[in-house]
Amino acid sequence: MKTLQTLAIATSLSLVTLGAHAADNFAGLTWGKSTSNIDRSSTLKQNMAGPNRFDDVIKNSGTWGVRAGQMTDEARYYATYENVSDDYGNGLKLRKQNLIGSYDVFLPVGDSTRLFGGASAGLTKLENESSGYSRDSDIGYLVGLQAGVLQRVSDNASVEAGYRYLRSNAGTEVAERGVGKVGSIDLHSTGQAYLGVNYHF
Repeated sequence: MKTLQTLAIATSLSLVTLGAHAADNFAGLTWGKSTSNIDRSSTLKQNMAGPNRFDDVIKNSGTWGVRAGQMTDEARYYATYENVSDDYGNGLKLRKQNLIGSYDVFLPVGDSTRLFGGASAGLTKLENESSGYSRDSDIGYLVGLQAGVLQRVSDNASVEAGYRYLRSNAGTEVAERGVGKVGSIDLHSTGQAYLGVNYHF
């Protein structure tokens, strides 16, 4: 967690430097639904036969985020922290935390409405908190794309809706207590639909 906090501060400072001449600062909250695809090692497939139940852990799961950045009429830079945690069936549970730096380009479609599209990069922390298994975590890289629509509702507020697709290389071991390692899992990709509200200052 200390690593993520340090990276959050460093990323925020970098974004402030990049957008030193931006006309608008903003901070906001996001809420959405995430679905992650989890790859199993060949050993885990043998020891946990059948469907990939880890794929059903983070599936349409509630995801919240906080972010801050700077915006011009043409583009925006921002840093986001996201957290999603969910479980499935017989005690499988995963938690995923993202620290993301993003850049979007705007396409105006009206006086107060803009379409946006951009790219993201950062870090993700995957934690295996499944019941009956030893806890394990790993931090990996992530890259992705996002697109959506931003609506300015006042001088100090805007709302948006978007979709983000992320690829990652984070993975954890799966070890039953009293038995030992039975395999490993890797976070392959995550799709997320979200709504956001921003305060401009």
